[in-house]
Amino acid sequence: MEDHRIIELYWHKNEDAIKETDRKYGNYCFAIANNILHNTEDSEECVNDTWLSAWNAIPPQKPQILQMFLAKITRNLSFNRFIARSAKKRGGGEINLVLDELAECIAGEADVEREYEAKELEQCIRLFVRALPGRDGNIFVRRYFFTEPVWEIAKRYGLTENNVLVILSRTRKKLKMHLIKEGFFSG
Repeated sequence: MEDHRIIELYWHKNEDAIKETDRKYGNYCFAIANNILHNTEDSEECVNDTWLSAWNAIPPQKPQILQMFLAKITRNLSFNRFIARSAKKRGGGEINLVLDELAECIAGEADVEREYEAKELEQCIRLFVRALPGRDGNIFVRRYFFTEPVWEIAKRYGLTENNVLVILSRTRKKLKMHLIKEGFFSG
């Protein structure tokens, strides 16, 4: 079913919206959640919570791109579940590595969240990623939005893990310089 039809179902509070969303995007959202949580049961719960969140959000929201709308919800719910789970016990996994890698770009002396609204920062990063060469942008998004492991990205693009790490390192440095230039924090 086309996305605009699924959105219409949500808009009219037709319960088939959830069934159609699950049919079309269930595996996609599960992959996002599982890349973060590495736990089948928790990932399935996050996907189910995604459908509920979409149900509650549409209307009033009318997503332009349903797939990305659902990806953001799944990602946020998965991060929240990961943080809650980590508060109970300290664990490893890709998410710790991803957050540590990104910390060098957005952590600084000034607290970014107090100085600027998160939307401005998000827009700045989005424009930065869109300006990257295609492969580099895709690698960055796969690592830092979808939290894919480096080995999986390397396999997908026919690169070595070291090549991927170098691309990510250079891109993070460029992002940091971009954020400094845009005034989000000082170098």
